[in-house]
Amino acid sequence: MDITLDTLHDKNWILFEGISGSRAYGLDVPTSDTDIKGVFILPERLFFGLSKIEQVNNESNDIVFYELARFVELLAKNNPNLLEMLAPAPQNTRYKHPLFDLLTPDLFLSKLCKDTFAGYAMAQIKKARGLNKKILNPMAKERKSILHFCHVIERNRTQPLLEWVKKEQVSQEACGLVKVPHVKGLFALYHDESGQNGFRGIMQKPAANDISLSSVPKGSSMRAHLYFNKDGYQRYCKDYKAYWEWVEKRNDTRYQNTLAHGKNYDAKNMMHTFRLLDMAEEILRDGKLIVHRPNRQELLEIRAGAFTYEQLIQRAEAKLAQIEVVATKSPLPERPDRDKIEAILVQIRKAWYQK
Repeated sequence: MDITLDTLHDKNWILFEGISGSRAYGLDVPTSDTDIKGVFILPERLFFGLSKIEQVNNESNDIVFYELARFVELLAKNNPNLLEMLAPAPQNTRYKHPLFDLLTPDLFLSKLCKDTFAGYAMAQIKKARGLNKKILNPMAKERKSILHFCHVIERNRTQPLLEWVKKEQVSQEACGLVKVPHVKGLFALYHDESGQNGFRGIMQKPAANDISLSSVPKGSSMRAHLYFNKDGYQRYCKDYKAYWEWVEKRNDTRYQNTLAHGKNYDAKNMMHTFRLLDMAEEILRDGKLIVHRPNRQELLEIRAGAFTYEQLIQRAEAKLAQIEVVATKSPLPERPDRDKIEAILVQIRKAWYQK
């Protein structure tokens, strides 16, 4: 059976539907999308049959519904994105069946939140650092070849290969390389512009990933030594691929907003970093799940680029240290009581199927 979002509504399988994301946190701006998350229950025949459907969503993933079993499984792991569905502001609840009220925050909140909420926050910091690096170190579209990572050692002097061939007025195609034993990346370089020796050149084709070796006749005079930084070339290739994939996939509107505030970091990611850190501390200290943020203005200032990247990283690191201290004193259990959770899950499903 093909189950779609329309199926969930038409068949009345929905247990809960609410607004999520920035609007749920009270951190939306005029350009914010409206994200929807919900919970549905498979009918008894499908639940006991082969159709183990865990999630239904639209193409853009801004509307996502989880089957009850999957939803509760993720709650038991203290997943931040799903725990938030248990404590929405009243205006953000679109529909709630009375059975959904059996899933209370205190059933799930535990010290695992230190790792999940703060862990998500660390992922946001990593994203911000990655973007900061990409903005400050853009990569040229023209891809470098292995020749850019070769240096010629001649008369105790080292210079880039591309400078050397230009200065000496030789072509890389007329060069021959022989491996120097026991020294990584070092080669003896020979030259024959006539082509009589059949040297293969340093690089046979532009997309080559390694240098070429040649057979050199006995008695040939070595011109210099060549060093190929293969590790550096491989790092460059990896960074180049990652950078241009990011350029291709990035949200240009959001990226232009990042450039506009002039601080060279993804301000939206950093805003959510501090939201997650604040929530982690509140949960561990007070056992409370506050979704609609009381410090909206402070968080929106972060989104607007009111602070430098370095200031925010320092604040985040201090906050993480504070969370570690709070966690040691937290009254919450180490992890949720899975037996109790399972009993509630069975209770909800039985009641649903008997209605």
